[in-house]
Amino acid sequence: MIRLQLKPIATLDDAYSMLQTAIGVEFGTLPPYLYALFSIPPGENPEAASRIRSVVLEEMIHMCLACNILNAIGGNPVLTPPRYPGPLPGDIGSGGKVLTVHLLPFSEAAMAQAMSIEQPEDPLVFPVQSLFLAEGAPTAVTIGQFYHHLDAFLATLPDSAWATQGRNQIDDSQFFAGQLFRITSYADAHKAIEQIVSEGEGSSISPLDFEDELAHYYRYEEIYRNRVLTKADNPEGFVWGGPLGVDWRAVYPAIANPGEHDFSADPPAARAAQAACDMAYSRMIDELQRAVTGEPGRLGNAVQAMFDLRMATLTAFRSPLADPTQVAGPSFRYQPTPSPGASL
Repeated sequence: MIRLQLKPIATLDDAYSMLQTAIGVEFGTLPPYLYALFSIPPGENPEAASRIRSVVLEEMIHMCLACNILNAIGGNPVLTPPRYPGPLPGDIGSGGKVLTVHLLPFSEAAMAQAMSIEQPEDPLVFPVQSLFLAEGAPTAVTIGQFYHHLDAFLATLPDSAWATQGRNQIDDSQFFAGQLFRITSYADAHKAIEQIVSEGEGSSISPLDFEDELAHYYRYEEIYRNRVLTKADNPEGFVWGGPLGVDWRAVYPAIANPGEHDFSADPPAARAAQAACDMAYSRMIDELQRAVTGEPGRLGNAVQAMFDLRMATLTAFRSPLADPTQVAGPSFRYQPTPSPGASL
């Protein structure tokens, strides 16, 4: 399971660093979740695909909200594409064992990995009240606890710390109606953090988030168990009900971790599909970076690039490798886009 390193926050620079880690974690979940989602052929596993898709959209919102908070207190978000397989930013692991995140096609293993990323800790083991740390005493916490610690520091900031109201903010004027909003005060930041934590982990007493939807961890657990988590009149409030309808065989025969695959011996169509995936993914990152650093209108371009990535991925999954029984999805490799007018 992923566990982030938690250190005392004494300065704004400390808060900048924590927020940058949070942004990296939210962004780093997108490729593994998208790889699993895109490997489901159109029309197959609709319930599972719907759940994964909803998580992906919320992770994008969480990333944008974290960027809004960082911008609101004077920081500058940077989107750094991770490499796969590899750890998510800031992960020091449970007991020192870092979670290596892989790009896996839709499978029980992919859902187990997603659960490991989203898994909350028993609050009796790591209660929020214990997160006020002595100087120089880092510890390992869940993503939700990491955010709560950050929230505790933000609550201590004077109003003057939020003086850059409206700086580089993006909102839901184009997408994500009602969920992506501007941060102009601690109250806004607190609301954003509560939304992020609630949607990711639920609460210590319920698997539901603030909108009475299952938190990310439990959506993935539904898929993994192939059971619908259903409200019930029992002490727990829920039972594992009827089947979700998952068919683990209804998936493209995609290899894992395509970034480690040598495509040089594969057919031209497969290589061209990989290049198209890289181009769309890189454009998505570039547009997101511009959106969170002063050009909010670029968010629409980023969403369009994600759709372009989806279409390029469909081509990739239909382009056999040298082994005709296998295909490869996107490697999620970032290729910097030349600036306009730059010589090539």
